[in-house]
Amino acid sequence: MIHLKSAREIELMKGASRIVAEILLELREQARQGMSTADLDRIAEDLIHKKKARPAFKGYRGFPACVCISINEEVVHGIPSSKRILKNGDIVGLDFGVIYDGYFGDAAFTVAIGEIPDHVRDLLRVTEQALYEGIKQALPGNYIADISAAIQKAAEAHHFGIVREFCGHGIGRALHEDPPVLNYAGNGKGPKIKPGLVLAIEPMINLGTEKVKVLDDGWTVTTLDGKPSAHFEHTIAVTPDGPEILTRV
Repeated sequence: MIHLKSAREIELMKGASRIVAEILLELREQARQGMSTADLDRIAEDLIHKKKARPAFKGYRGFPACVCISINEEVVHGIPSSKRILKNGDIVGLDFGVIYDGYFGDAAFTVAIGEIPDHVRDLLRVTEQALYEGIKQALPGNYIADISAAIQKAAEAHHFGIVREFCGHGIGRALHEDPPVLNYAGNGKGPKIKPGLVLAIEPMINLGTEKVKVLDDGWTVTTLDGKPSAHFEHTIAVTPDGPEILTRV
């Protein structure tokens, strides 16, 4: 069931989303060669407490950390570890959320550590572009499938693989609400987009095959061919005038 948010609820969601954006910005600045993924998670947890919020991911279905940190061929849900050390040439997906005033905020981006090959830089650029192309379609009167089709078009223009097992979602008092937001055009148009709809739109795009697998830890998702993957996400609210990005500083 889709829950449209009131103007007051969206204002409350801006608080959670702003915290997410601010902490992700700090993580982007801190992520560097020689740092462990556990270091980044500790930074995030300290900032969460300073901002009097709660982690959205830690404890969710048993996930053990505040940030999902996925490196190179890892698509999503990577578990931070003191043994995972960032090195030059890595790409690092940081997926992060908080709860504040009873509402969730959720966002993600992929950052390069040092120098990366041009074709991997293109993957990051196109995945972020696909996110914004999808957001542009979050207009009253459009359908969820219009968002999905825009993401798919942007990715497939560069012959990248689109992850199909995971997708965007509604968000509010729960981390995952209806409707699902696929990153490819499925069957049918899906629900009509209306003012008050709040979505977490999040393309996950692979350099090679779209196929993925879950590792033995039960969380970490990797590409089947071992090629890099990128992930970008914003929480957005649909207003009568169009989409408003909430997870932006």
